[in-house]
Order: sequence, then structure tokens, then C-alpha cells
Amino acid sequence: MDGKALPPAPDNMDLNGEAYGQCLSRFVDQGSTESHRYYRSRRTLLEMLKDRGYAISSSDIDLSLDDFRSMYGQDPDPNRLRFFAYLRSDPCIKVLVIFFGPGPVKVNLIRSIVTQIINKDTLSRLILVVQNDVSSQAMKAVELFPFKVEIFQITDLLVNITKHALKPRHQLLTEEEKQKLLKKFNLEDKQLPRMLQKDAIARYYGLEKGQVVKVSYSGEITGSHVTYRCVW
Repeated sequence: MDGKALPPAPDNMDLNGEAYGQCLSRFVDQGSTESHRYYRSRRTLLEMLKDRGYAISSSDIDLSLDDFRSMYGQDPDPNRLRFFAYLRSDPCIKVLVIFFGPGPVKVNLIRSIVTQIINKDTLSRLILVVQNDVSSQAMKAVELFPFKVEIFQITDLLVNITKHALKPRHQLLTEEEKQKLLKKFNLEDKQLPRMLQKDAIARYYGLEKGQVVKVSYSGEITGSHVTYRCVW
């Protein structure tokens, strides 16, 4: 050994320069990292919206990575990834999802969205998926939209946090169920355990302040029990 570092092995070879066997090589992703990130974040968003009650087809969620790359390529154009969805219980409530590229999100990009959205009056919510910092001026422009705007970093969407084995089940109570709960235990909102609106679970379900969720635990470590939390 002369002390020199060995060059990195190709993706289809191990550190000794030997080709992977057939069984192992099929687990090696031969595509681009960028397309994989877009694919995983898009799938999590589809699952998120379905959990929120939007009409999302299982075929869209179950789209394979290979099929995604066939449709959008190895270097997807973020503009082609945007999509609409409507609430199953009320098709008039619509959400638009927009993906951004890897560059910083500046005010001109946010302003361009306003001109791109033709039927702004029919939107109830906008979700922006970014890969970089959002400038302070861009954040001010976001606040001018006439509907709710949510901003997610793409790295926060690479894994669906609700599918973790140790995560308890969260169920949003209706206003009627909430009032029954408070009356049953003679409580006020502020007396319930709190969940911050910026909590990852609250953001996943798009929870608003004052809403109450039922949290069900079931496992060998936590045991089986139920608690309620109010969003603040």
C-alpha cells in the first residue's frame, strides 16, 4: 500500500471492484438522486392529502420509481410535477401543489405564481415544496395570498412520518366530538395537553389552532392508551 486513497467503486461494483451479484445489484438505484427525491416527496404529499380527505387515487400513490422516471425523466422539470386535488366531501375545496427547483426561493418566484394561477378564486389552499431557503421578502409575498399557504422543505417529505412503527395513531375530532369531549370531562381547550401547530404531525394533517386530535398508543413499550391534544 502506498497510502493513496482508492477511487470510489462504480455503482455496480463493491469496494473490491467485483460486480454485484444479480440479487444485490437489483437493489442498487441506477437513476439520479434528484429524480428519487422528487418521487419520494411527491408520494408522501399524495399520501398526506389522501389522509386529509382529498380525492387521491391509489394508482397515483403506487406509481413506481421507474414509471415516475419514464414520465418525468432523470432531471424532472418541477413545473410538470404540480398537481391539483379536491376534497372528497366538498369538491369546491381545492388545493394546488407546486414544486420548486434547488435554487433559493426569492420574491420574484412567488410573484410569478400569482400570474400562473388562473383560477385563484377557486383555490382554498396552496402547498409549496422548496429545496432551499425562502427569502424574507418572499415570505411577505406569501402572506398576501388570499388562501392558506403551506411551505415544506423537500427533505421533510422524503419519508412519511405517520408510517413509522412507533408513531401513535392520530384522529382529528369533529367540532361536535370536541365539544362532547370537553363536556364529558368538564374541561376547557386550554386544559388539554397541547400540540404546537408547527409540530410535524400537525403540519402533516394541516391542523389549525383550536382543533383537537385523539392520539391512540398501542405497543409493547407504550402499552395501549388514548389521550387528546389541542392544537396551539
